[in-house]
Amino acid sequence: MIDKNQFRGHEQLAYFHDKESGLKAFIAVHDTSLGPAAGGCRMWPYDNEMDALNDALRLSRGMSYKNAMAGLPLGGGKAVIIGNSKTDKTDALFKALGRCIDSLGGAYITAEDVGMTEQDMMMIATETDYVAGLPQGDHASGDPSPFTAKGIYNGIKAAVKYKLDKDSLEGLTVAVQGVGHVGQYLCGHLHKDGVKLLVSDIVQENLDYAVEHFGATVVATDEILSVKADVLSPCALGAILNDDTIAHLKVPIIAGGANNQLASDSHGIRLMDKDILFAPDYVINAGGIINVSGETTGDYDVNWVNEKVENIYHTLIHIFERANQEGRPTNIVADEMAEEIIASAKSA
Repeated sequence: MIDKNQFRGHEQLAYFHDKESGLKAFIAVHDTSLGPAAGGCRMWPYDNEMDALNDALRLSRGMSYKNAMAGLPLGGGKAVIIGNSKTDKTDALFKALGRCIDSLGGAYITAEDVGMTEQDMMMIATETDYVAGLPQGDHASGDPSPFTAKGIYNGIKAAVKYKLDKDSLEGLTVAVQGVGHVGQYLCGHLHKDGVKLLVSDIVQENLDYAVEHFGATVVATDEILSVKADVLSPCALGAILNDDTIAHLKVPIIAGGANNQLASDSHGIRLMDKDILFAPDYVINAGGIINVSGETTGDYDVNWVNEKVENIYHTLIHIFERANQEGRPTNIVADEMAEEIIASAKSA
């Protein structure tokens, strides 16, 4: 496992199994050079523990880069619970996870992610102070999804400006894969700008909401990655840009909120070769962790949060320009920029 490519640069990896509650979870701490590791907790019915481990390792590394590129005083970490978020949630399970997080002594701060809710975070918080994104309490900021969506919206505008030389999104077509919390908020921003929306999701009620409130057109889940549009915005799970899907893409821009959209770094090269502009996911989807960072300071300031979220636009423009100048894929350029920031913190 230590030889695995994902396990590079990680400071700590913990596996927790609480027999009484049934909790099985990994917590990965990638880097704390910039501050305590922060990243959401994900609950997912992984097929096996190795899949969960790989997810924790990839996502925690992504959080280090995300926090560095967003200019936050936080390192990168991630927690993953092996379980079905629809059937396996119990108070005992989340209390057990809270004790696990607390045992790390502040090296990792958790927040809401896929399969988790604000109420789940409140239960975890009964056992540890190292929780953010709470709906109530001192300096609580609540659900980070609106801020994540606003950052993606800003990122789409940056990509459209750079690639299509358009200052407005009006009249463009955006295909959104996944219209859960983040996807719905994103569709709301795009709809107000006069965007034609194509949407897909595995949950029918999410699709119904998008159709009713945003006039969206539903596309089958196995077709959304091959539709003709101005922007493809993946907002579900990762690894959707691979050898099979890239061959069928019919968009000039990919800019969405899903983590780890590229199945491997080499797929960034494939996108560049097809003249598709890719907005690195951990840069464009940083709005949620920016909001969480504002909460962890103990002096939450929504104006500071909004300013940081707006800056995602400028950060992406800088990445696009550097990638173009150097003739390299945007994902590799963004990685190097993040590593430069982390290395500078280490030396300091």
